[in-house]
Amino acid sequence: MDERPFDTINVIPFVDVMLVLLTIVLTTSTFIASGRIPVHLPKAAQSAHEVQESRVIEVTVDGVIHFNGKPETAAALKADLASVARETPFLIRADKEVSLQRFVDVVDILKQLNFTKVAVQTESH
Repeated sequence: MDERPFDTINVIPFVDVMLVLLTIVLTTSTFIASGRIPVHLPKAAQSAHEVQESRVIEVTVDGVIHFNGKPETAAALKADLASVARETPFLIRADKEVSLQRFVDVVDILKQLNFTKVAVQTESH
């Protein structure tokens, strides 16, 4: 057998692959850069970052409402929330299988008592 080292290396396939990779990188980087809306935010000498703990209201699959870790009826929840400050943020954690009416009951109680900082916790795909 004739085993001798290569005299030359064919670099054309390597250059082709590098050009394809360069094209992919440039294409995706322009999509990423142009996807933003330019906003120049105002500056302030001091920014107030208020950390306030959210109160959690949970609705289980069987429709039981939990506030502060204890099960409550809708009337008891309304009575408990009457003494809470109106600026308090609330996080609603409702099971995806719970009836819509039970969820609306909780949201309606918060609305009747004029709570405006209400969020619903979801999971990402």
